[in-house]
Amino acid sequence: MVAGRGETIGADLAAVTMGIDRFERSRSSGESLLDGEGLVPIFMGDDIVEARSYSAWDEVFADIDELAVQVEDVGVDQRGIFLRDMVPSLRAAAQLFSGAELSYAEKVRDLVGAEPAPVPDEEIAAHATALSDGLARAGFSRGTLRNRVESWEAARAIAPERIEAEFRALMALARARTAAMIFDPGDYDMALNPLRDVPFTARCGFAERRMDLNVDNAFTRAGLKHLVCHEVFPGHATQLLSTRAEVDAGRSEPDALLCTTNAVTGCVQEGIGDQGVQLIDWIEDLDDEIHLALRSLKSAAQTTAAWRLMAEGQPRDEVADYLRTVACGQEAWVQGRLRMASHPFRGPFIASYYAGNESVRRVRERVSPEQRGEFIATLYGEVHSPQSLEMFGAEAAA
Repeated sequence: MVAGRGETIGADLAAVTMGIDRFERSRSSGESLLDGEGLVPIFMGDDIVEARSYSAWDEVFADIDELAVQVEDVGVDQRGIFLRDMVPSLRAAAQLFSGAELSYAEKVRDLVGAEPAPVPDEEIAAHATALSDGLARAGFSRGTLRNRVESWEAARAIAPERIEAEFRALMALARARTAAMIFDPGDYDMALNPLRDVPFTARCGFAERRMDLNVDNAFTRAGLKHLVCHEVFPGHATQLLSTRAEVDAGRSEPDALLCTTNAVTGCVQEGIGDQGVQLIDWIEDLDDEIHLALRSLKSAAQTTAAWRLMAEGQPRDEVADYLRTVACGQEAWVQGRLRMASHPFRGPFIASYYAGNESVRRVRERVSPEQRGEFIATLYGEVHSPQSLEMFGAEAAA
C-alpha cells in the first residue's frame, strides 16, 4: 500500500500509475480498453520506479484513495495543485479501465483536465480571421476560407518524393535550436516512418527512434516543421529526455517521468508540442504564420466537433462537415479526428491539444527574459497539469 509520508508521494504516484499501466496492458484484448497499449505510452523510468503489482481493481482504488490522503498534506503551490489534479485524473482512468461509465464531460474535466465545453465561437472566429488575413497577405484572397486554404496547401505542398529530405533538413535545424534554447538532446535522432490509414497525423515513436507520419495527408514545409517540433525537437522526445535528466540529477521527483501519461499531464505535453515552433523562436516567414493560424483553428474546432459528437449527440456526418468547412481540414484528418473522438478513452483527449496549447502559450507570453531559464526548467523538468503550469509567474504578473 501507499506510504503515509508526504515526502514519498512523487515515488508513490509513479509506482501506482505504472502499476495501473502494467495491469491494463496485461489484460486480454476483450477486457482492455486500450488493447494492451497501457496508460503511459512512453516511460523512461523502469530502472527507477518499481510498478505496483495489481490483480484486482479494488487494490488500485485503495492505493488511489491513499494517494488522495497524502495530497491533503501538500501545500497549494504549483506542486500541490498538480497533485490535486493528477490523483482524480488517475482515478477517472482506473474507473474507465475497470468498466465504469463516465459522461464525456466528466472525462474531459476529470481525466483530461480541460474545460468540459466547446471552444467559444468567438475564439474560433478569431482564429479564422487570423488565418484569412494571413492568406490574403500571401495572395490567396478568392473563394471561401476552405477554398483558400486548399489553394495555399496545394501551392506549398511538398512533393511526396521530397518528404524525407525536407524532414531531415528540418530535424537538423530543430535539433540545433533546441540544443541552444531548451535542452541538448545529445545523439538522439529519429527516422521518418511513413504510414497510411491511421487516425493520427504524426506520432512520436520514442523507443524505436522514429516519427510516424500519416502520408494520406499532404504537407507544406511549415506543416512538416510543426510536426518535427511537436514530436521530436523541442516536443515530446525532448521532454522525455529532459525529465529523465532532471530526475537523474535529483532535481525532480520520479513522477516527472509520467509526462506522457494519458491524464492531466497530457494537456501540457501536447501544449509543449504545439508551442514547439514558438518555444525555439522559429517563425521564419508568412507561411509559418499561416500554418500557425490554421493549426490553432483546427485545434479549437476539433475540440468543439468532438463535444458536439460525443456530448451533444450530433450526427457524425454533420460533425464531419463542420470539420471540413470550419476547420478547413483535409479528408484524412477529418476521418482521423472522428475516429479518435469516438474512442471511449482516447476521445476526450482531443480537448487536450487546444487546452494545452493555450495554457503553455499564456505562460510563455508573459514570461520575462529574466524568467525564461526558470520557465524552461519548470516546463521541461517537472510535470504539470494546465492549472499548475499557469501558476508560474502569476504572482509577478498580478
